[in-house]
Amino acid sequence: MGHVISISNQKGGVGKTTTAVNLSASIAAAEKDCLLIDCDPQGNATTGLGLNPASLEYGLYDILTRGLSPEEAIRQTHLPRLHLIGATRDLIGAEVELAAMKSKEFRLRNALTPLRQRYDYIFLDCPPSLGFLTVNALTAAEAVLVPLQCEYYALEGLSQLLTTARAVKRGLNPILSSTLILLTMYDSRNNLSRQVENEARALFRDRVFNTVIPRNVRLSEAPSYGKPIILYDIASKGAQSYLALARELMERE
Repeated sequence: MGHVISISNQKGGVGKTTTAVNLSASIAAAEKDCLLIDCDPQGNATTGLGLNPASLEYGLYDILTRGLSPEEAIRQTHLPRLHLIGATRDLIGAEVELAAMKSKEFRLRNALTPLRQRYDYIFLDCPPSLGFLTVNALTAAEAVLVPLQCEYYALEGLSQLLTTARAVKRGLNPILSSTLILLTMYDSRNNLSRQVENEARALFRDRVFNTVIPRNVRLSEAPSYGKPIILYDIASKGAQSYLALARELMERE
């Protein structure tokens, strides 16, 4: 049975999609079958893996609102063992349409049930909000991975997401068992980065990954080429960090 992990933070610009793309690619490179689902109407995970949202015939929108079989929306990426369900332009209207549907919180979980036999890991890249798309992802997942940027106010924005995750666990998804914290945009030369790290580890202890993701120019460049960092520059610090994160995650699981 595959692991389903929601990558979520209601704040934008924290490295959420970067983590979704590069962690899934790194695990696929370790010969695990991975599926990345782009739950964000911005479609950045889709373009980050080299697909154009406008050219996709089907995507997550069709699965959630029309009951399309997920198999029809799965697309191959540059890595043989990494597949994608992309975000088409229609996904921006899904929040409004889901609000009027029965069992709206469970539509993604129900769709993913047969895919858990096929994939070792399914990653859900959530939008920077706590709407129905994020709630669907949390209801479908067994764990939440929260990218936490090492900057001022980073921890303050975390409390609302943790409150939402607890509410989903209590009312919708009792198997949502853990919240994992990933420190991103880390600069060891910066006192603030070290302060955020120390505070996060004091508060969340073993829920914080040992691996941290540094600020890295090559990581920022890779999406413009439609490639994960391991295909763009595997020798970079960013690539090596995500490979280390993949190993740590697989060891935890």
